[in-house]
Amino acid sequence: MKWMTVEEMRAAHVPLPKGYSFELLRRSDIAEVVAFIRLWFPGITVGSASGYTRAEFFEEQVSLADEPEKDIVVVLLRRNLELAGLVCCERDQEALTLYGSLIVVAPTHRGAQLGCTGVVLMEALARNMGFGLIYGMATLKVPHMQRALEAAGWQLIGITPGYDREMVAPGIVKRVYEAMYAKVLVPDASLLRPEPQNLTARTRAFFDFVFPGDTLDLKGATAR
Repeated sequence: MKWMTVEEMRAAHVPLPKGYSFELLRRSDIAEVVAFIRLWFPGITVGSASGYTRAEFFEEQVSLADEPEKDIVVVLLRRNLELAGLVCCERDQEALTLYGSLIVVAPTHRGAQLGCTGVVLMEALARNMGFGLIYGMATLKVPHMQRALEAAGWQLIGITPGYDREMVAPGIVKRVYEAMYAKVLVPDASLLRPEPQNLTARTRAFFDFVFPGDTLDLKGATAR
């Protein structure tokens, strides 16, 4: 399981607006990226994604170009030499799943649909490694990421109350609601559906609502 090279990203036909390019993060890019995130996404200086605002996080936990791979990758989106955005993913090699942890786009580039590019790139990364699921969280403060995920075929599977902490105003930190999205990348036959008798009435109702096309068979697979 290897992260894609820039050449493989191009070959996967991930839609990239004219004039933009992919780059894998290098050690020499870390200071620029940290400054970029702190400037354009100040709310995550607290909470689960706050590591992306600290240089030591990148140095210790993120894959860097031409260095040994790690389970977090950051792909830069540049226009000429200008950093326009970045896409961050974390892989679970045991579960064969990919968590789309962060997409950041500079305000001056938000008309270029780089958020949509980032979502498609995440899926390409997951498929290239043969993973079965990709998932991520979308803020409810603005609709842009929700729209990008839905356009790419990701499914809304829930809303988490207080999932994370965010700085909602200078010096004010609150727990926030976020939407959870996922996309299954394997055939239906690879999924073990739950047996209805093992679901409470409320869980069954939720399952039927979220997955209306699925049929739960009382004679399905044996529960473990």
